[in-house]
Amino acid sequence: MSEATDRADEEIRFCEAILAKSGTNVLLETLRDAPDVAAWSHYPEGDVFDPASGAQWYYHCHSPSTDEAEHGHFHCFVRPQGKDGPVHHLAAIGVTPYGQLHRIFTVNHWVVGDDWLDAEATVPLLQRFDMQMARPSYLVNRWLTAILVRYETEIADLISERDRIIAAHAAGDLPANREDRTLEVTSEFRPARG
Repeated sequence: MSEATDRADEEIRFCEAILAKSGTNVLLETLRDAPDVAAWSHYPEGDVFDPASGAQWYYHCHSPSTDEAEHGHFHCFVRPQGKDGPVHHLAAIGVTPYGQLHRIFTVNHWVVGDDWLDAEATVPLLQRFDMQMARPSYLVNRWLTAILVRYETEIADLISERDRIIAAHAAGDLPANREDRTLEVTSEFRPARG
């Protein structure tokens, strides 16, 4: 591992330890101010956006869950031109009901409706995801940033795989269909955590 991934591993463990010491975790901290949790709703309402880096995220869950071990996931984006500029989805970070990292995955375009970029243009944006914000939770923001740094190589591979899967999913002579509702998750990685 590189020095950056080693530091990111330390940061992940640090954030998780401080949250645990406080009797909480990444998931509970994210949902702390939510009066209730409804499937498909964004938490926090209005998403989290860092104007300095253009990083953006929200958390949501599905009903029913597509994965029994997953409570929901953080969708991570970058808006390189600011809040009113194009938004590009990087990856989703799935967590268990105990706030533990479960999986990292990419989705077809229709799922998040972002401003589509192919892998070649998306992968360099991974380094832009740097959430330096106190609210709604400094530790959740730092944890998400560290996850994207720690697993940058794997996420870059997922984004490339996303494009290959979508291209292979084309029907006959039709171009790759980023709006095909039968194709939702395009690639995933389950980190070994311990």
